[in-house]
Amino acid sequence: MLWILQNRRGSGSTMFNHHNTTILTFRALAACSTASIVGDFLRLTAATDLPAGTGQTGQDAVTLLPSATDGRRSPKEEKPQRVITTFEELLNTKCFHEASQLLIEREDRLFGEITEAKALKDHNDEVDKLAADYGDLETSVLHTLRLSLTPGEVSTQALTSAVNAINQEEHQDQRWKERDRTPPAWRPKGWKKLHDDTLRSLVEERMDNPSTPPAVQVDQSSIQADVTSMGRQLNADLLLVVEVVKNCYPPELDICNLYARLYHQYLSARLRKILDEKDSANLLQWVYYYTEILQKPQLVNEINNEALGKLLPDELLEPLEEQYLSKQQEELTTYIGRVLEDAEEKWIKGEEPTREDGCFVSPVAYDIIQLINGRVTVAEKLVRDRSKAQNITCQLKGLMERFKTFQNKIIKKNRSNSRPFIKANLGCIEQFTDVLLNRSQLFPKKVQEHCVLILRDMKQSAHTYLLKPVHESLKPQYRKLGTNEWLKKHIFDKLLESIKQELQELQGSVKSCHEELIGQLHQEVTAEYVKRLLKGKVKLRNKEQQEEACDMIIDNAESLHELFTNTGSKEERLRKILTMIAEVLKLQGLPAIQMQVVSLGTDFPDLSEKHVSALLKLKTNFTRADRKTVKKTLSETLKDVNCVAVRPFFSTVQVK
Repeated sequence: MLWILQNRRGSGSTMFNHHNTTILTFRALAACSTASIVGDFLRLTAATDLPAGTGQTGQDAVTLLPSATDGRRSPKEEKPQRVITTFEELLNTKCFHEASQLLIEREDRLFGEITEAKALKDHNDEVDKLAADYGDLETSVLHTLRLSLTPGEVSTQALTSAVNAINQEEHQDQRWKERDRTPPAWRPKGWKKLHDDTLRSLVEERMDNPSTPPAVQVDQSSIQADVTSMGRQLNADLLLVVEVVKNCYPPELDICNLYARLYHQYLSARLRKILDEKDSANLLQWVYYYTEILQKPQLVNEINNEALGKLLPDELLEPLEEQYLSKQQEELTTYIGRVLEDAEEKWIKGEEPTREDGCFVSPVAYDIIQLINGRVTVAEKLVRDRSKAQNITCQLKGLMERFKTFQNKIIKKNRSNSRPFIKANLGCIEQFTDVLLNRSQLFPKKVQEHCVLILRDMKQSAHTYLLKPVHESLKPQYRKLGTNEWLKKHIFDKLLESIKQELQELQGSVKSCHEELIGQLHQEVTAEYVKRLLKGKVKLRNKEQQEEACDMIIDNAESLHELFTNTGSKEERLRKILTMIAEVLKLQGLPAIQMQVVSLGTDFPDLSEKHVSALLKLKTNFTRADRKTVKKTLSETLKDVNCVAVRPFFSTVQVK
């Protein structure tokens, strides 16, 4: 296609001046409107002579003629078609850059080719018309900028053209500064500042009136809802800037960081205002959310977060953090207290805990743990200091003592629903302990250690409460252990039957807690067995009796092991204890007995000389001197053994 730009001056019958006519070539007409094609080709590049003609006066115009080099043969009968593109048409088709070029050329002609006096005197009408056209262009460009963050309202071509027009006008301002002439009244136009001011107003308007405010939740304050709406708007706008608007600006304008600064300044001022209004419950959450928005993958490489600085200065942020943490601590304490009150009220009314899969369960631990985890985790993110966030739970020691007091009351009153509540409490104790040990970052160290000790005491007292009736029921069978009558198998069989019956009454705790309870009973029954044996009521006078006792103890150990492990006990070591004791009774030579006792003491370092002495006294053919030798060997061996690392057993077996 062949474009001819005609620049005509004057009015009336003024003819075309061939020096003001330019022929331009453009090959992409099919992709653009007539107006947009004029674009970058309005600069004069070559002069050519054209026949004189008639046309509009006092304006610039673009004339379209068929190209003689468009690759097709032009029939002689085909007449050229003329399309005239004026400033108004360029403006209407949002070709702002091209419109700006036309106005700059008119400006240069009016204030350049003739003297200033003559321009002001003879061309006042044209000057006034040019000023009016500049006003229209400015209005259209600013309108385009104000719509640039509303998807679908402005095309990227229009926004790009507006930005190019602004840059072009800035260059024209600079050129006038370098000229030794009086500039037009409208110079400098200062469109870059006007651009920035327009974007600032746009940001303020969008944040004051978010386009898609969420529905206000029942538990949200008006400030909280307002902050949430601003966050959504900020997120949407910055993503649009990075993904769409940025492509309409040259890199040197750094439009992403310009928008980021404008939003940052607005939000900082807005948050300060909220602080002045004493309504700052959710401000820290907003500050964190704002930081998270800027860290999104789409934004992080486009926005310089360091240059933005903090949304609030430290002198405002630190008191806000203290207020926030204090409120979180207060609310946590109140909520935990309410949870414990609800559980106690239920027990007082005689209700039983809820059952799940046949097990008694309590919501106490779950509710409290969820609250602690949520609040401390969020607080750590907001205040960026783990130790400060942990202090939210500093009242937990007192609250755990309160939980312990409640359990003690349940045990002391021993009501019909006390056992179900204690079984449910075992689940709570396990959950609390697991969190304290495996999520230690939620608690100050002293709080953690103190609470673990409280829970350990609570579990022990719960086990004692649940197992005490079992041992009371088994006492008649316990009394016969370690006696001559015990060597008759049917005596121990009666004990096993009684244990089986009592195990039914212990069901009702969650699986892991039930297994631990059964393991505790397994240990206590085994300890009672050893205690009765070491009382010395049976005298094993010779090898045969000692071997018979050995076989009986091993058989008993296997029976106990099978019974308890089938019902949940994990205490494999208890069978080993009885088996090693049995071997001591069976062995005859001093060296062999020494080795067996040392082996027993090494595996179970809380084995004392009293225990060894009581055990060896069952072998009436073993001399006092030999007993002394064995005890001395054991004592020397245990000096190098770490007793702390091994779960105690013999320390629970009292001997005289």
